[in-house]
Amino acid sequence: MKAVAYTRSLPIADPTSLIDLDLPDPPPPTGRDLLVRIRAVSVNRIDTKVRRRNDPQGAPELLGWDAAGIVAAAGPEARLFHPGDPVFYAGAINRPGCNAELHLVDERIVGPKPACLSFEEAAALPLTALTAYELMFHRMGIPRDPTSRGTVLIVGAGGGVGSVATQLARAMTGLTVIGTASRPKSRDWVRAMGAHHVVDHTGDLVAQVKALVPGGVDGVLGLTATAQHFPALVELCAPQARIGVIDDPDGPLDIALMKRKSLSLHWELVFTRSLYDTPDIERQHRVLTSIATLVEAGRLRSTLTRILGPLDAATLRQAHEMLESGRTVGKLVLTVGSALDHFP
Repeated sequence: MKAVAYTRSLPIADPTSLIDLDLPDPPPPTGRDLLVRIRAVSVNRIDTKVRRRNDPQGAPELLGWDAAGIVAAAGPEARLFHPGDPVFYAGAINRPGCNAELHLVDERIVGPKPACLSFEEAAALPLTALTAYELMFHRMGIPRDPTSRGTVLIVGAGGGVGSVATQLARAMTGLTVIGTASRPKSRDWVRAMGAHHVVDHTGDLVAQVKALVPGGVDGVLGLTATAQHFPALVELCAPQARIGVIDDPDGPLDIALMKRKSLSLHWELVFTRSLYDTPDIERQHRVLTSIATLVEAGRLRSTLTRILGPLDAATLRQAHEMLESGRTVGKLVLTVGSALDHFP
């Protein structure tokens, strides 16, 4: 099978930082695994982080944790999907990534592709949708109740996770959403995702938010630069509010600041359930099924902003470079295979 891999941790400007390879096809699926023929993949910041931090010392490693495709074969214990089913998923970080024509994945973390979306549109959603959903509803305990009241601040609302979190907050809660964005293009995007208010996180964040909510917000989604913003986020929280975090802070978080208000801190990693094969791992299948239902009902839209082209090393390097620049909104997607290549 054709694939794009990396063999050494190199700057993305290096032409060998990602390379085209012909690799053996995966073995037939066992247990509850599915063999998926990939039709589209999306690129996330986790791809760039793994490439920079984990040096495979010459052995080819596949990145990629966002895919949409068609089930080519199912393991003998699989019960959720069958050959021919269109699916979408984020995969597991402790297994080979999906930047290839064929991919093995546990069906318990796979969802049915929304019927109304193309493979490219669907591939933009799984990782960010799972992250946003789990952070808000599983970790922070935000009620899934359209009559609920309160305010949530989403820091970095123009990114992939922020784009979905904003939509989920509008579709599944009654919360007022304040999103942060720094550029005109990203501010327009955040408004299009449904934010009630947009503020600039490069300015005086406390003054801007308190002008909207003098008593403080009930929840914060810290999706980027959490260490930089943390004192301001604590100041902006109402007593007993909840702070949810997904990034890797580049410095310590002074959690002692949280005590006076009895704040709580919640961390989300979308791969925790698959890394530890937790008893509730199949919950990710159910979340993705819910996401597909919301999309098909017109309550959630794909966050695809650009299809860069076919999956090859040059195009994938372009995607990594764009993400590392920090100036993207929404999601970047690459196509895999031909329009006629739906089945093995």
